[in-house]
Amino acid sequence: MLNLSNMFGSILRKKVSSNKLANVFINGLFDATEHGFPIVAEFINEDSSFSASPNVDPNDHHEFSLIVLIGNMNLLESTFDGQQADEVERLIYDKLAKAYGTSVFEFKALVKDYRQLMSRLNHPSKNVIYSMSKTIFDKYTLYNFQDEYFRRMQVPNPLFLKRMDEMMENFIWDWDAFFKKYKVD
Repeated sequence: MLNLSNMFGSILRKKVSSNKLANVFINGLFDATEHGFPIVAEFINEDSSFSASPNVDPNDHHEFSLIVLIGNMNLLESTFDGQQADEVERLIYDKLAKAYGTSVFEFKALVKDYRQLMSRLNHPSKNVIYSMSKTIFDKYTLYNFQDEYFRRMQVPNPLFLKRMDEMMENFIWDWDAFFKKYKVD
């Protein structure tokens, strides 16, 4: 059977340049992290796995924004072909370096440091969401707010990580929805 909605849907998708895609990606993630972090901070502060509230400041979203951004950038390579992923990533680096008031070289070094930390904390897993959750745990120094067993081991409570993973799924860019509406030139 012929599915006309799929056929016309692929023809009628709006074309978007790589530059526009980079802008939408950055602005969307910044908006999501700025408005979403107060909810994340409240979740962390009230989670039952902590013996004392970490008192994460709902306005302190700098680390969170970088973790979400880098996690989503790690997923770019599996979303686009190699050349297109490189172009979009280059544009993202250029724009973010300006936004952070730094050179592209310095911003790439920052991303490299975060990627290495995320990889180390997440080893041997390759799950991006899990690495984001573990990195949030580390960057917001949540180890010391756990019960004695996990605090002594200096590892996150796995029950907290499971709940944090569910929270972090809301901060992953929905490429399927994007590609239903847009086609990248």
